[in-house]
Amino acid sequence: MPIKRTGIVLSPNRQRVVLRPFQPPGDDRVLRVIGRVCTLSEAEVNQQLAHVLEEFHGRHQKPKAYFEQRFRDLKHHLLTDTPLSENRRLLLGAYFTQEYALESAALFNPSLVWHPDQSNLPAGTRRFAMSLRAVGEGHISSIVFRSGTIDRNCNIQVDESVRYVTTPRYVPDSCYENSLFRRKLIELGLGNTFTYEVLDALPEEFTLAELETRLQASLREHRSLHNELAPLVDRVVMLAKSNYEIQYTPDHELSERVIFPFSPTESNGIEDARFVDFQDDDGSRRYYATYSAYDGQLVLPQLLETKDFLRFKMHTLNGPAVANKGMALFPRKINGHYAMLGRQDGEHLFLMYSDMLYFWHTSELIIKPAMPWEYIQMGNCGSPIETDAGWLVLTHGVGPMRKYCIGAMLLDLNDPSKVIARLSEPLITPNEVEREGYVPNVVYTCGSIIHENQLIIPYAMSDYATTFATIEVDKLLALMT
Repeated sequence: MPIKRTGIVLSPNRQRVVLRPFQPPGDDRVLRVIGRVCTLSEAEVNQQLAHVLEEFHGRHQKPKAYFEQRFRDLKHHLLTDTPLSENRRLLLGAYFTQEYALESAALFNPSLVWHPDQSNLPAGTRRFAMSLRAVGEGHISSIVFRSGTIDRNCNIQVDESVRYVTTPRYVPDSCYENSLFRRKLIELGLGNTFTYEVLDALPEEFTLAELETRLQASLREHRSLHNELAPLVDRVVMLAKSNYEIQYTPDHELSERVIFPFSPTESNGIEDARFVDFQDDDGSRRYYATYSAYDGQLVLPQLLETKDFLRFKMHTLNGPAVANKGMALFPRKINGHYAMLGRQDGEHLFLMYSDMLYFWHTSELIIKPAMPWEYIQMGNCGSPIETDAGWLVLTHGVGPMRKYCIGAMLLDLNDPSKVIARLSEPLITPNEVEREGYVPNVVYTCGSIIHENQLIIPYAMSDYATTFATIEVDKLLALMT
């Protein structure tokens, strides 16, 4: 294949750490830690806090603000309302804070889109935004970002990442629509007399606080069934907390931002975001990304939305067609409908249509493995890219020895269920350098772009690091049969 490898390698950086909550298991231990700190004199508190701030100086922006927030999170454990000094509050917050190395294990599965800011660039040069899956302690995945430029000759320059990683402001969904929330409960098998009774007592639009208050009130009203209903209440709250927003401000560099698991459904990681620059019928644009939320047992497909990479809204995807990993949204509506690729059975590629972005009810099988290098399973490698010839879709195929290769196919622009052509040989197969890593013999991407008739493919090398390759679009299309 006439693929050109660039030699650029983005490796995980263990120095990039972020502040995260730390809490020992059990309320008793929390109370004992608080009690020990409260026995210190003010002079001892000042000395200990000064030592913490000096030891961690330069590793984080505004650590005091984070310590204060952690204190507020744990304030309800205090036995009295007696005011504490600012330094004692900060020291308590520090005891319940930890550093987390986002990229200590891997930096892989990239997705590439054009950056919302294209100002102050030479003619023929464009700025990109790239998401990556970062893996740290406990194999917990998060989404991190890099920026860079591609010039008219398709030379790729990746900007140096900043030293800091900053925790965003977390905002639960401002309100939930009663009817939509009820439908999701039914899909998840949580719809019953108890939950319907709770929703009936809530307005058509309600907040998380209103939902939690009503759930606890109903739980008290059914005191004899407490042990049976308490796990159900937890799952309903978990569903609500899966819809939230995180916020950054423009003074945070793109590489400083991180989407770390916030909701209970993401507790074990956010995996493989597939970003797409979506244009609506009215010409407005925004970025969406499908991703997999993992709680250690179940994978829940979710959808991220942002206009500026500063405010990110996270919502659950709903409907019987939402199953398995690897959803990829088309960059515009087709014949008036949202369209998305998926792998509902974990093996084949399916096409879905919907009139509602967050609800998907039907799917159609469009392609099966046909070549030996994809006999185990197929999947998409990011959102379809519109070309004059059709929708260009990068795929992945798994063959003998669980080796992953990247392939490609072309779908009809007006009817993507029609496969016009596909590669009979892999576009990218792991070479000797790329086959060694956390998961050997794997190349994988979550989203590519076209620039100056060149397909720019960022891809992961064996679930460890990330590199780039390019190929002329015309040459790629000519190789398909």
